[in-house]
Amino acid sequence: MRESGVLLPVASLPSAYGIGCFSKEAYGFVDRLREAGQSCWQILPLGPTSCGDSPYQSFSTFAGNPYFIDLEDLIRRGFVSKEFCDSFDFGDHEEYIDYGKIYQNRFLVLKEAWKNSKIEEDPDFAVFVQENDYWLKDYALYMAVKDHFEGVCWIEWDEDIRVRRPEAVKRYRKEYAGEIAFYQFQQYLFHVQWTKLKSYANDRGIKIIGDIPIYVAFDSADAWANPRLFQFDEACNPVAVAGCPPDAFSATGQLWGNPLYDWEYHKKTGYKWWMKRLRACFERYDVVRIDHFRAFDAYYSIPAGAKTAQVGSWEPGPGYGLFAAMKRNLGEKRVIAEDLGFLTPSVLELVERTGYPGMKVLQFAFDSREESDYLPHNYPHNCVVYTGTHDNDTTLGWYRSLVGHDKDFCRRYLHLDGCGDEAAVWEMIRAALGSVADLAVIPMQDYLGLGSEARINIPSTQGNNWKWRMKKDAFTEALAGRIREMCKLYGR
Repeated sequence: MRESGVLLPVASLPSAYGIGCFSKEAYGFVDRLREAGQSCWQILPLGPTSCGDSPYQSFSTFAGNPYFIDLEDLIRRGFVSKEFCDSFDFGDHEEYIDYGKIYQNRFLVLKEAWKNSKIEEDPDFAVFVQENDYWLKDYALYMAVKDHFEGVCWIEWDEDIRVRRPEAVKRYRKEYAGEIAFYQFQQYLFHVQWTKLKSYANDRGIKIIGDIPIYVAFDSADAWANPRLFQFDEACNPVAVAGCPPDAFSATGQLWGNPLYDWEYHKKTGYKWWMKRLRACFERYDVVRIDHFRAFDAYYSIPAGAKTAQVGSWEPGPGYGLFAAMKRNLGEKRVIAEDLGFLTPSVLELVERTGYPGMKVLQFAFDSREESDYLPHNYPHNCVVYTGTHDNDTTLGWYRSLVGHDKDFCRRYLHLDGCGDEAAVWEMIRAALGSVADLAVIPMQDYLGLGSEARINIPSTQGNNWKWRMKKDAFTEALAGRIREMCKLYGR
């Protein structure tokens, strides 16, 4: 079946109080997707973000981001007043998130809601805590202890709790029982609100495409609570870290700094932790895009302490064994393999063996020097095509930056003679929707015709990413109709 969808991070919704969340605007967006004839809404990872605000660096691979909790819902429940919420400064820019103000004020509102909620009397809360004990117990303690140590990474904590000595864990659980309950409360609210929104989307024929980073952050409950899963030395310091070698995005490569997995240990356990992680993902999403899929075949290992990713080596990953375990334990699931970047024959073989569709990004297609697998006439059916991803410029920004033979090639390929820049964006969208790819996903910024000011992320940079928000009422009924007509024209 030929399908189409839209890529828009939850944070980019035009919700009240400074950041997109599970608000009435999210439900309105689902309604517009339905009017536009779409069957998928793709989002970015939903985990709680740390310094740098990247959804790919989270304090937990299982937890949800408390920023996405709808404060208006808490007002309706009587947990907080509208006057109380309105008294805080969450930023006043319609199109950009002020994460500093969100961080300073969001938790003050949530703590007030927790104090007024009498959540300990709610039997559903007790069930949630019990059912999620396998991760929530460690996460809530981690965040409470992190607050005690004024936010520093766990590797800098006092040794007894850093290495999780039983008497220290017991002492901190008792001393910070209130803070622990507060973090459990946040996760419960996230779960209830997200489950309701996802059900609303599913009931209207919209599937949620989630996103799972292959790696977890070093500053995370996952790394602290499960050091045996990673390539750590006896002091729990990373021996090597993750990243990418130099490429088109960065001349010095990408030094992500995530801890690398001890794949031999995972294999011995039957990939037990990964099965828990993936099961949780498929409870949260209908389809899962696995980021940096090529690292399951071979991953790039950078010595700990290196200043750039230029010095590193390729090491063997778990290969098909992990996915064989996944299919045995979880059954057949819908996965999108993010297979971008440097691909060897063995990576391509792994993707083909899993049967999962890979990704095709149109912005990568127009290199006039060589034939490209990203050109639509080279696509297989079993793939997902994007004009661009969260790591790309918007298509308008990208097209305006094209020069020389590449721009000439793009204009000839897409029949752009006489077209203005804005019209060129729609021809890129047309090329994606008209391709043989089973699924086409278009970033919302491209449908809105926005330039580089609406870019989500510039890889290997910090401080100005993950901020863009869609203006209120930008996704009009007329735009939904135009999208629907074009998708219908190409059988999507």
